Amino acid sequence: MIKEHTSRRIFIYGNYLFLTLTSLVMLLPFLHIFAGSLSSGSAISQGRVSVIPVDWTFINYQAVLKNAAIWKSFGVTVLLTVGGTAFNLFFTSLMAYGLSKNELKGRSLILMLIVFTMIFQVPLIPGYLLVKALGMLNTLWALIIPGTISAFNLIIMVSFFRQIPEGLVEAARIDGCDEYRTWWRIVLPLSLPSLSTIGLFYAVGHWNGYFSAIMYIRDPSLFPLQVKLRQLLVESDTESLMQSVNVTLQSMEGIKMATIMVATIPILLIYPLLQKHFIKGAMLGSVKG
Repeated sequence: MIKEHTSRRIFIYGNYLFLTLTSLVMLLPFLHIFAGSLSSGSAISQGRVSVIPVDWTFINYQAVLKNAAIWKSFGVTVLLTVGGTAFNLFFTSLMAYGLSKNELKGRSLILMLIVFTMIFQVPLIPGYLLVKALGMLNTLWALIIPGTISAFNLIIMVSFFRQIPEGLVEAARIDGCDEYRTWWRIVLPLSLPSLSTIGLFYAVGHWNGYFSAIMYIRDPSLFPLQVKLRQLLVESDTESLMQSVNVTLQSMEGIKMATIMVATIPILLIYPLLQKHFIKGAMLGSVKG
């Protein structure tokens, strides 16, 4: 017993050490970017910035926040994230509720086809041709409708719905509720942990998405924030940002880092608000199938 207790303590301490080191490895690049966004251009170019700002300055954020194109892209991304996530949750929960019923004919075949899409995804060119044929090119619908339902998220929600006591559903039917009212009035209010978890997955996907926008969007006024960030980092399109305030060429790296922070911090602030539901929803949706 003593040997087993000692080995367990060693495992726990080793686990804590491993997780701490892993967290630091993931956190250090973020801290470096944050420090660089608050440092002067000369300090960055000379390599004097690590995880603590050097020669504190807010001119990098000033250049970003005074740029109208950044704010327009930010608005597009917020609209895409909020509207797209609501759209995703509506249809995912609706389909998951139907698939959670054993009496649904062809349920096993439908689930098998859904799993098939997780393994074999739509090729690039056929997907583009389909979006073009539907007339969604150069519209935000092209960034929402093709990914309306995620197979992975759908399976999690189906597992969660199957754990809701059937007696509650039967009681709703006795009270005169049809399937749609039962789904809306009974099932969804009981599924807030699952909805919060899957909603966070969808929201992060919309916020960080840029490849679909590059493919389907040509109008610069419809570019999401991540596309603007890509133009800044990959194409070095900093001229408009540098013209918004009086900065020098040395500040380009600082401006890039400030833009990264502006594009990252808002979505990070969402997680603490959903943390309570996130852990519960992720666990409950994976206990039973």
